[in-house]
Amino acid sequence: MITEQKQLDEFIERAKNLSPFELKDALIKMAKATEKLGVYTFLNAGRGNPNWTASTPREAFFTLGQFAVEETKRVMEDGALAGIPYRAGIAGRFMAYAKEHENLPGMALLKAIVEYGIEKHQFVPDDWVYEMVDGIIGDHYPIPDRMLWHTEKIVYTYLIKEMSGHLPVKKDYDLFAVEGGTAAMCYIFDTLIANHLLRRRDHIALMVPIFTPYLEIPELSRYNFQVTFIHASCVNEVGRHTWQYPKEQLDKVADTDIKALFVVNPSNPPSVAIDESAIAYLKELIQTKNPELMIITDDVYGTFADDFKSLMTEIPYNTIGVYSFSKYFGVTGWRLGVIAVHQENVFESLLGKLSTVDREEVISRYQTITDEPKKLKFIDRIVADSRQVALNHTAGLSTPQQIQMMIFSAFALLDEENIYKEQTKDICKRRLKLLYENLDLPLYIQNHSTAYYRQIDLLVWARLAHGEDFVGYLTSHYKPWDMLYHLAKDYAIVLLNGNGFKGPDWSIRISLANLTDDAYVNIGKAINEIFTSYVESWKKAKAKTM
Repeated sequence: MITEQKQLDEFIERAKNLSPFELKDALIKMAKATEKLGVYTFLNAGRGNPNWTASTPREAFFTLGQFAVEETKRVMEDGALAGIPYRAGIAGRFMAYAKEHENLPGMALLKAIVEYGIEKHQFVPDDWVYEMVDGIIGDHYPIPDRMLWHTEKIVYTYLIKEMSGHLPVKKDYDLFAVEGGTAAMCYIFDTLIANHLLRRRDHIALMVPIFTPYLEIPELSRYNFQVTFIHASCVNEVGRHTWQYPKEQLDKVADTDIKALFVVNPSNPPSVAIDESAIAYLKELIQTKNPELMIITDDVYGTFADDFKSLMTEIPYNTIGVYSFSKYFGVTGWRLGVIAVHQENVFESLLGKLSTVDREEVISRYQTITDEPKKLKFIDRIVADSRQVALNHTAGLSTPQQIQMMIFSAFALLDEENIYKEQTKDICKRRLKLLYENLDLPLYIQNHSTAYYRQIDLLVWARLAHGEDFVGYLTSHYKPWDMLYHLAKDYAIVLLNGNGFKGPDWSIRISLANLTDDAYVNIGKAINEIFTSYVESWKKAKAKTM
């Protein structure tokens, strides 16, 4: 029979070599076994999938679908066989339908979206409604392949507003609609490599802690990048993490050997946005020391931060922006995201500086899709590469997905009082408060915190509560994964290890988005009980030496 200590030792040995998301599977198995004993309920706070959804935009989507099907039947109907939507007069027919069916779920929003496009963006009514109807029916390939024309304008307005805090004055960025943030990253990596803007074994930088795949992708044999880590190592006056980046860490990007910088902002797992002073310093460094640095920023949590500023809007020339709708609107299953590239950018500048051999190779890569491959925009290269170039004519995110994305964007833009936004923020902040009310640790909300996750450094807690002597005892008698093991085995609770995100070794990540409020009361109590057991062991050990 395996002893408790042996089981713990085996778990820790595995934990050293697994990513947090692989380790999670082992913890889930352990936690579910504990749940079967009938004392505790299984709680998985290791996942970032929110447990809320935006209902009204979905209602509008499905109501639009009903109208769209009626339009196809109006053209032709023979049993289950129907025609395709017809453009002429479609806006008038929609308005008549909206008046006749004003009580349908989501109809008020849908009508407001149509009027918003016409009044705010001067869309031609029939063209606008036809794109919505034809898009939701999904009877044509996406045209343009990057993004539907009207849809891009709506999503662009939403994106810039959320990433900068103000509505755009003009359209300075091109968008590519993609299957969520993960697809965006895959496409960007592929195009950077295919165009020789990044090469195998090149030097890149990662701002850490960071979502684990950003740590793992550079190690793949296809890339084998050299990596410099830029640590969010700032602490406040009492020694608690602010998760901001000190100048001495940011100074690392001045090294011109570093070709690209990868950022998740707000961070994952600390869930804190980069502050204005750090962004300003980073911008100055790039402009004066490393002007050809390429930045890729993943801003999926930006909508949860107050006064958020993205690197894509603050350092637009150097930055590719990636945004996913998944967390904010509760649509991880829809796979909705965009890549944004400023129309004046470092990527196209670098393409112009390729060696003759590399330039000819790249021209050859794209010459079947354009008469002027030299002039092909960087973002259009991403589109082509997403379909291995040869299938460029069928590239693009499915049109129903694009229409749902547009409806979410328009819904947020029309919500001028930010009612929905404040609701999502309040959910996370309320759960954070409940968690800390049951920890023996004062709640500390950093500036620019989203409260979507909380990363707790157990050594900081230990130092604040009992001093360096206790910290020394903890690190010499336990391992960083001990807390996770006992949470799963003794309480049926799953959390993730912060060191798997290149965070502090003794930190743990708690998702505040995916469980009910009362779950965080139980999680807080369980963490506190285990931590208290460490304190009691330490006190007993001290007593023996007296």
